[in-house]
Amino acid sequence: MNPSRVTFFRRLGSTLGLWALIVGSVVAGSDIGFFLLIVFMALVALYEYFHMVKEQGAPVFTLTGMLCAAVYLVGSFLYLRSHGAEQSLDLEMGVLVGFLFVIFTRQMFRAAADREPLEAIAYTVFGLLYIPWLFNFITKIIYLAPRAENGDPTGQYYVIYLIVVTKFSDMGAYVFGSLFGRHPFATHISPKKTWEGFFGALLASTLGSYWLFALIPGRLPALRFEDVTLLGLVLGGGAVVGDLAESIIKRSTHAKDSSHILPGIGGTLDLIDSLLFTAPLMYFYLRLVVGL
Repeated sequence: MNPSRVTFFRRLGSTLGLWALIVGSVVAGSDIGFFLLIVFMALVALYEYFHMVKEQGAPVFTLTGMLCAAVYLVGSFLYLRSHGAEQSLDLEMGVLVGFLFVIFTRQMFRAAADREPLEAIAYTVFGLLYIPWLFNFITKIIYLAPRAENGDPTGQYYVIYLIVVTKFSDMGAYVFGSLFGRHPFATHISPKKTWEGFFGALLASTLGSYWLFALIPGRLPALRFEDVTLLGLVLGGGAVVGDLAESIIKRSTHAKDSSHILPGIGGTLDLIDSLLFTAPLMYFYLRLVVGL
C-alpha cells in the first residue's frame, strides 16, 4: 500500500479511537470519567511539550508545571461542577496569578545565571497557558448550557459538536492538501501546508457542522442554522490556526512530532492541538453570541 495511504489510515484509526473514548464518556454522562480523560490527555500533552523544550537544552520546571496543571484541572472541575461556567471569571484570574506566583517562587530556589531564570519561567508559564488552560475550555462548555430538570449537565452535546467540526477540519485539510495541494501556505512554519488544504478544512468543517446539526438538532437547542454555518467556518479556521501553532513549537524545538505514542499522528499534543484553539472559540461564541 502507498505510504501516504498507510499514514492516512493510521491517523484516521488513532483519531477515531481516542475521540470515541471522549465522546463515549460525554454521552454516558459520567462527570468523573470525563474529568479523568480530560486530565489525562492534558497532562500527557503538557509533558510532551516540556520534553520537547528540554530536548533543546532550554530550562523548564517540568515537575512544578505538571503539579500546577493537575491542581488547576481538578480545582476547575470541582468549581464548574458546583457553580457552573458563568461565574468562572474569578477562578480564571486566580489561576493566572497562581501560575505566576508558583513558578516565580520555584525559580527563587534554583541558582541560575544570565537569562536562564526568565527563560525557565517563560517556557513553563507558556506551557501551562497553552495546554491545560486552553484545553479546559472543553470542561467549561459542558457546564455552560442550562442543566436538565434532574440536575445533569446538558452541554456534552456541544462538546461532541465541537470535536466533530474540529476533526472534520483536520481531516479536510489533510485530504485536500494531499490530493490537490499545489499552492504553499505558511511555508515558513510548515512547508507541507497549502491553500488547497486550508479551504478544504473550511469546507469539511462546515459540512461536518451541517451534518451533526441535522443528526441531533434537539440536542443543540441553542444553535440556529446561521450559527451552524458561522461556527463551521470559525471553528474550521481556528483548527488550522491551532495546527499551525503547534507547528511553530515543533519547528522551534526541531521535533517532527510531540511523541510517538499514536500511530500516524505522533503524540497527544498532536491530537489535541487544534482543539486548544477551537474550544475557546466555541465557548465564547456560546457565551457572547448565542447568550448561554
